Amino acid sequence: MASIYNDYGGVVVMKTALVFGGTRFFGVNLVNELLKKGFQVTVATRQKSTIPFGDEVKKLKVDRFDKQSVITAVQNSKWDIVFDQICYNAQDAEITIEALKGKVGKYVFTSTMSVYDYGVDMAEELFDPYTYEINPIPTDEISYQEGKRQAEAAFFQHASFPVVAVRIPIVLGEHDYTERLKLHIDKMKKQEQIYFPNLDVGMGFINQQEAGDFIAWTGTQDFAGPINACADGTISMGELMELIEKEIGKNAVLSKESTKDEHSPYGIEKTWTISTDKAKGLGYTFTNLYQWLPNLIKIIANEK
Repeated sequence: MASIYNDYGGVVVMKTALVFGGTRFFGVNLVNELLKKGFQVTVATRQKSTIPFGDEVKKLKVDRFDKQSVITAVQNSKWDIVFDQICYNAQDAEITIEALKGKVGKYVFTSTMSVYDYGVDMAEELFDPYTYEINPIPTDEISYQEGKRQAEAAFFQHASFPVVAVRIPIVLGEHDYTERLKLHIDKMKKQEQIYFPNLDVGMGFINQQEAGDFIAWTGTQDFAGPINACADGTISMGELMELIEKEIGKNAVLSKESTKDEHSPYGIEKTWTISTDKAKGLGYTFTNLYQWLPNLIKIIANEK
């Protein structure tokens, strides 16, 4: 840990954090929250793109998906907390489990609500990574859902350090590089067809600021294991389209048939929500979805 001196001559110990994948979308929010909390932050990337924090962070050049690259990059270093935004399968997890043994006090892995099948208020215990079978499935053959399940299982069964798996829903925000919400807005503007299997089913979301804040918060709390995070409130796909219609001033053109180009990326078949009782019980307060989603739609709809 790094030490600095305060105005009274006393030593203030700064906690150190390593972040894999903190240069875009809610990874940026995560790093900014850690800086606000007084962490000395190191951002680990391949350094093929700009790191948007200037001299506020240390920079570590590494290929997160190459074991020898990680081992070489982290030698002679230790961190209080490591935040991993870009782990997608058991192989990815095993790389850092081996490379960071004895070098980290706590590991926070960004997982997903996709580890759960469809259901309402899915609680953490409904997917158990401590007993889930780890299979050596080739990375190019594994689904996103199964990859995240395998990654959780590898961390919780093999890591020598405490691990937190933050299970989040789809993240929305102005800087969402997937542009999934923007796709719906653009299709409505252009009066292009879009397909939903069922407009009545509901889903939860989280905004990028809250995702970054929550992940940073988990690193400062004294617990380990899986934990859900989601804004309060559930919205049906029909209600989502109505919010967009209200902002755009046009009606959605709904397709009756599913095609690759017309199927909504939010086009789920059954209601899919998670419980945040565990996080709330630990003291975290979530925003309400309806407090920020209409304004986010407005901002994206009016982007030039």
